[in-house]
Amino acid sequence: MALHRCVRSAATRLFQQYHNRVFNDKELLVDTGKTQNQHFSTSVSCLVEHSKYFPAKTSLMLPPGTFKDKLAFITGGATGLGKGLALNLSQLGAKVIIASRSQEQLEKTSEEISQSSGNEVAYFRLDVRDPAAIKSVFDSIESKYGLPDMIVNNAAGNFITPSERLSPNAFTTVINIVLNGTAYITLDIGKRLIKAKKGAVFLAVSADFADSGSGFVVHSACAKAGVEALTKSLSVEWARYGMRFNVISPGPIETKGAFSRLDPTGQFTDRMIQKIPVGRLGEVGEFSNLACYLLSDYSSWINGQVIRLNGGEYPCSAGMFNDLKALTNEQWDTLEAMIKSVKGS
Repeated sequence: MALHRCVRSAATRLFQQYHNRVFNDKELLVDTGKTQNQHFSTSVSCLVEHSKYFPAKTSLMLPPGTFKDKLAFITGGATGLGKGLALNLSQLGAKVIIASRSQEQLEKTSEEISQSSGNEVAYFRLDVRDPAAIKSVFDSIESKYGLPDMIVNNAAGNFITPSERLSPNAFTTVINIVLNGTAYITLDIGKRLIKAKKGAVFLAVSADFADSGSGFVVHSACAKAGVEALTKSLSVEWARYGMRFNVISPGPIETKGAFSRLDPTGQFTDRMIQKIPVGRLGEVGEFSNLACYLLSDYSSWINGQVIRLNGGEYPCSAGMFNDLKALTNEQWDTLEAMIKSVKGS
């Protein structure tokens, strides 16, 4: 017990020294002759270098024709992650319907994907905050195409701001798009599916801070936490009707729409990479492959789950001592000598 207290005390003191030095630009890190800036430049280089062991494979993962004769509906399908998923589903044989508020972007994306896959991509201009508009769209879809086999709730709205600057209107807007929009879509189409005795797969897109919480995006954290609760609840209740519900929680994947609001200057990208153990950002194709798998019959026993796709960023951010990965072997030699020299408790 005394030895345990001794080691714990030594570790606490050493980590405090390390922490103080890491965050003090004027001090050295464990006296190796390197300033903090030099040290972190080396650390970032190492991270980028070892990312070669984790190359992004973005080619189609599933067999051709996986989604033949299947109908997919995707909100936020004209840009970013939704667009990437729409492309993959279409390439794998699905009839895809994308929805978004931008008519111009819908037309552009529909044509682009159709030319690439050879399959028609339909689209509807839709504000997911409006239940009446949702009903009208699904009336049209059901009449012309039938009920979807796959429903992806990807529409989102987020931005960074100190919470003391967050207005009630801004908070409500994000809640209405992310949480209420997902609920309106899910409940409308779900009731139709139950009536028709038809099964389907639902997939929502969340973020790790729905679980952990996060400063400066409290509006989005609250909304996405609600989406995850909705998903888990319905995965239990509606499985008896032939429906599965899952969530993908992606880490940093650079898309123009998201990064323009969350990292408008681009200065935080390197810091994000430092927090990702595999040493790189994710790619849209990686998200799309995982999403296609979760929407396919290959995953028919996966239900009510939140699947994290983040290169290890979430557990890395949670561990108290994970910043020690920035230390070099030389610095560890010094620290181990300090630990061995500790006497008493």
